[in-house]
Amino acid sequence: MKLKITFLRFVLACGLLTSFSRVGAQSSDTEATGKVKLNFSGDLVSSYVWRGIKQTGASFQPSLALEAGGFTLGSWGSTDFRGGSEGGHKEIDFYASYAVGGFSATVTDVWFDGEGAYGYFSKPTGGNIGHLLEGSLAYTFSEKVPLTVAWNTFFLGEGDKNADGDNSYSTFIEFSYPFSFQGLDLDIALGFTPWEGVLYGTTGFDVNEIKFGVSKGIKITDTYSLPIFGAVIVNPAMEDIHFVFGLRYE
Repeated sequence: MKLKITFLRFVLACGLLTSFSRVGAQSSDTEATGKVKLNFSGDLVSSYVWRGIKQTGASFQPSLALEAGGFTLGSWGSTDFRGGSEGGHKEIDFYASYAVGGFSATVTDVWFDGEGAYGYFSKPTGGNIGHLLEGSLAYTFSEKVPLTVAWNTFFLGEGDKNADGDNSYSTFIEFSYPFSFQGLDLDIALGFTPWEGVLYGTTGFDVNEIKFGVSKGIKITDTYSLPIFGAVIVNPAMEDIHFVFGLRYE
């Protein structure tokens, strides 16, 4: 019974997102006349898979970012369909980044204590496991060779402590490459941990993510197409596999 209700919720949400996209298509690009730009987007996904690890089932994932020059201040969130008395997954991340050329540097505050945790304003130490700070560096070689290499390391947070009480500095390194084929936008990625990562459940070097993604637009009006996407994600470290489908409003 719960499975049927969850499926109906997902179908209803798909319809709502499509309706919102029709209404908001004309204003989806919220850009100031100057150098400051405000971007808003939202995804509806069949499951939330983060770096090869499933976090929860069908979820809404909005994003809001303010850009000025090479600087960006933004927020990204994820909330699943359970909520209410059933609890549920809730994540709110805030980040600041700077990009120049093909290089970018980002610091992110990640909070994922969940629905009803009521611990957001606690500091990322002293027993609270929800807040984590992560530093990321990424480099994209060129438009002709759009290979991106990203290094992500958590450097503060109780949730990253190992059995000895030391920070494991959970690190995820990813190589990704987008390309097009027969009118489809494709993306392949390989992600791994170079050493023990408490947040990834690894004890040393291990491959967490082998991903093949595809996206395209479904024509809604003469001027707007609704992006849909899917990805097959394999996690060799956990001997797990996922197939994620999603809709995007932007």
